[in-house]
Amino acid sequence: MTKEAIDQIYDRARHGDVFAQALMGQFLCEGKYVQQNVDNGVAWLQNAAKCNCLYAKELINDYLNMGNQNNDSQSSIHQHNSQPHNNDRNVDYIAELNSLIGLERVKQDVDSLRNLIKVQAMRKQQGLPNTSVSYHCVFSGNPGTGKTTVARILAGIYKELGLLKKGHLVEVDRSKLVGEYVGQTAPKTNKVIDEALDGVLFIDEAYTLVGGQNDYGSEAIATLLKRMEDDRDRLVVILAGYTDEIKEFIDSNPGLQSRFNRYIQFDDYSADELQEIFIRNLKKSGYTITGEAYVQLQITIHQATAKRDRNFGNARYVRNLFERIVQKQANRLSRIPHPTKDQLKLITIEDVIQL
Repeated sequence: MTKEAIDQIYDRARHGDVFAQALMGQFLCEGKYVQQNVDNGVAWLQNAAKCNCLYAKELINDYLNMGNQNNDSQSSIHQHNSQPHNNDRNVDYIAELNSLIGLERVKQDVDSLRNLIKVQAMRKQQGLPNTSVSYHCVFSGNPGTGKTTVARILAGIYKELGLLKKGHLVEVDRSKLVGEYVGQTAPKTNKVIDEALDGVLFIDEAYTLVGGQNDYGSEAIATLLKRMEDDRDRLVVILAGYTDEIKEFIDSNPGLQSRFNRYIQFDDYSADELQEIFIRNLKKSGYTITGEAYVQLQITIHQATAKRDRNFGNARYVRNLFERIVQKQANRLSRIPHPTKDQLKLITIEDVIQL
């Protein structure tokens, strides 16, 4: 990597770019491109971690046992980065939710719902009357914003709080609910609901149940509403889709209106959040990236987000971008007779340009 590229990353880090700070921390801890200084590297990582850079938080533990750190600094890092761990019997769903990049409004809404459920349980224990609460939800937002992931976590929270026995997630769309011929839809919908009992039924793009080539979708809705009443203690339903369409869909049906009044909005990821998602995927897959390639990656993602429309894939865009970069790296390495382990791990500027 050129000195100019290192200087550019350092300048970005000094001006508050948390991802550049994490990268500087990585370089200093590993002694790549710059003289190794683990203390200084960890300090950069801590600065980025304080700004909620999850990539930096993950890197910190990797360098705790390296040299030039005293016990006090190790203790403070462990304290700053400690999170409950999952075990075979229990999953900390709130920790899992909070570990997701971005989605701050979603996290607040889910935490608020959890608090409401807990307080209602306390009131019941004290013999106080319960307020009627609907646990069905509407997840609105563009594709790739984490709706399915959060639905799975919410199902787990419902199980944890005793609302559902299993807490599993059954994900479906129109094709899984609506039949092609008369008499097929109700049995098909009932079968799916049976699979979701004691868990959460997640219906993606729920508004496609109406306005299709036939009117069988209305039969699926009627069947769903009846089962939601009949199995109200064993079934939670989450409807998901584009914001405007899903609201219009629910407003068009009084039965849906009365059962779905809890909306959780999933905002698009910012360019910085998409960069962090990419870097996290990179690290989890055992790759590293040069400074030059990182800077180009920033440019690519910022350009993509600047011209995105409602069909922009958000996290799906990042996943596709990652796969294209890995493919380019594979094509480049195929020209090397016996690539080393470090070469197999490294993403270079050649892999990132002209995507």
